[in-house]
Amino acid sequence: MSETIDTLLQENRKFAPSAEFVAQANINDATIYESADSDWQGWWTSWAEKLDWFKKWDTVLEWEQPFAKWFTGGKINACFNAVDRHVLAGRGDRVAWIAEGEPGDQRVFTYADVLTEVQKLANALKELGIGKGDRVCIYLGQGPELCLSMLACARIGAVHSVIFGGFSAQSIAERVNDQGAKLIITADGLWRRGKVIGLKKIVDDALDLECPTVEHVLIHERVGVVGHVTNGMAAPDYDRGMAIPGRDVWWDEIVELQSAECACEEMDSEDLLFILYTSGSTGKPKGIMHTTAGYLTGTSATSKLVFDLKDSDVYWCTADCGWITGHSYVVYGPMANGVTQVLYEGAPDTPDKDRFWRIIERHGVTILYTAPTAIRTFMKWGEEYPRGCDLSSLRLLGTVGEPINPEAWIWYQEVIGGGRCPIVDTWWQTETGAIMITPLPGIVSTKPGSATRTFPGVSATIYDEDGNDLVKTHGIPVGGLLVLNRPWPSMLRGIWGDEERYRQTYWSKFSDAYFAGDGAKLDEEGYFWLLGRVDDIMLVSGHNISTMEVESALVDHHSVAESAVIGKTHDVKGQSVAAFVILKGHVSPSEELKQELRAHVATKIGALARPDDLFFTAELPKTRSGKIMRRLLRDIAEGRVMGDVTTLADPGVVAALKGQYEDKEG
Repeated sequence: MSETIDTLLQENRKFAPSAEFVAQANINDATIYESADSDWQGWWTSWAEKLDWFKKWDTVLEWEQPFAKWFTGGKINACFNAVDRHVLAGRGDRVAWIAEGEPGDQRVFTYADVLTEVQKLANALKELGIGKGDRVCIYLGQGPELCLSMLACARIGAVHSVIFGGFSAQSIAERVNDQGAKLIITADGLWRRGKVIGLKKIVDDALDLECPTVEHVLIHERVGVVGHVTNGMAAPDYDRGMAIPGRDVWWDEIVELQSAECACEEMDSEDLLFILYTSGSTGKPKGIMHTTAGYLTGTSATSKLVFDLKDSDVYWCTADCGWITGHSYVVYGPMANGVTQVLYEGAPDTPDKDRFWRIIERHGVTILYTAPTAIRTFMKWGEEYPRGCDLSSLRLLGTVGEPINPEAWIWYQEVIGGGRCPIVDTWWQTETGAIMITPLPGIVSTKPGSATRTFPGVSATIYDEDGNDLVKTHGIPVGGLLVLNRPWPSMLRGIWGDEERYRQTYWSKFSDAYFAGDGAKLDEEGYFWLLGRVDDIMLVSGHNISTMEVESALVDHHSVAESAVIGKTHDVKGQSVAAFVILKGHVSPSEELKQELRAHVATKIGALARPDDLFFTAELPKTRSGKIMRRLLRDIAEGRVMGDVTTLADPGVVAALKGQYEDKEG
């Protein structure tokens, strides 16, 4: 990579928050940035003080790079802060969850209900031999039982590790064995597009691969119970007669018999709260470790300010708790703030493509936090679905998971937000635990595609390959490698069982900063623009071009819903641009359109970014969290043996694209 990343795509549209929004915002004074930066430890301390502690800390921060300890000497419990304190303060009748299943069933839990259920589950875990420090794997659909399981573990000091409900048996066994889990919590199944995914059968297959530390499997009957009373849905494929005596325990046969009294374990600030596995470049997943007090401080602060949370809000983060977004912005952050939220189990296109918009209309959702890949899918389906629903309750929109293309941002604002809702575009990672770069909606004017500014108290800058701070040496605008150059409370505390891998992955490239692989640019106003993984920077004729910039140019065309771009080895240019394009529902592919799109990219960015290859496709290879697997597209383009596809939502997509590419090359 050259000293800086060339940033060629320009976006000049800017949107200030309305006077009405500013007037009601939790924070509308821009001096918060300067004050938080001048005393950043004091800033984070002020948010830690908003939590409930059994014993206050002795020291705010102990920092010996790359290891941080926050609020040492303090005693706290994450479940207490998410549930108990609201009930004890007289807010137990506030609705915590409005849970909607894919079949249409609905359940409502107040904070008092959650407290009752989580204490019963915590006592059941104790009866199954689970105590402080034991690891519990959770493999469930996105519903109340998943959240209850996380909170019950936190209550008794057990370490939870959620595995997305859909990962393979091999993936489960790998994670169970890496951490030595004693218990797996699962269900008979979950629904996805009207079909049953047999979770318990997948767990059984995983245990057949030898998981010697697992003593029990706790099974919630989800599909069986609802399947008996819901017409037209797939039948359950697992029943009580298939349970293995002595190992398998049914939820209702143990949890419902427990006392609804279970005291919270007093946890040290740095006691482990959870392990969450994320993909590793070597193929072995990394068990990211997050501890209790700092993580709660970061998630509660960012939830309150980024989403401008109010007692009157109905908040919906569409992420599954199998991912970090569900941990931080479904369970711990919002619940620490006592918010009412929607939980939805199923797919956005079941029974029709307006399911999300019907949920918003039905429950009066005021805040929606979802992923750019979902937004681009909604664009592909067409405006008629959201236009047919009343979305007037919405007052704030958010995006998470990857950079959002400017035109998808505009569509989100206009079609979903009615032009009135601020959009908070958030950059953060499993490793950071909480949002790092984002607009505060009552202060910051937004630009489509930019995550704007660091959250107060967070410090980020742009380095070159040699570790020089380009902002200090070159000023702005500038592009390069995004780093975080001071500790923050919710930062990862390591990789489970592999301290050296932690050092090498995040702290070996630069001696004084955290770097996790993302490129970024700072524009002339100091706004951050995330350019994706450095691996996704193409070197074309000596110019570093972000795949995200070319993708944004393609999505800017009125015919395109989504695109993925990779660099392909080229004898003359070094790399050439190859693009995979999904068209909007009403558009048909043609050679004329292909040339029009190539010319459109050249117009938006420059001739050097014009794709040499462009393919129309119905789908792109994505992980189950919705991220495009560009690595596999590069494998296709380079004619390499395909890498691991077990974590893809639809492995068949890769084979179809490979066939297209080989036909073209032939």
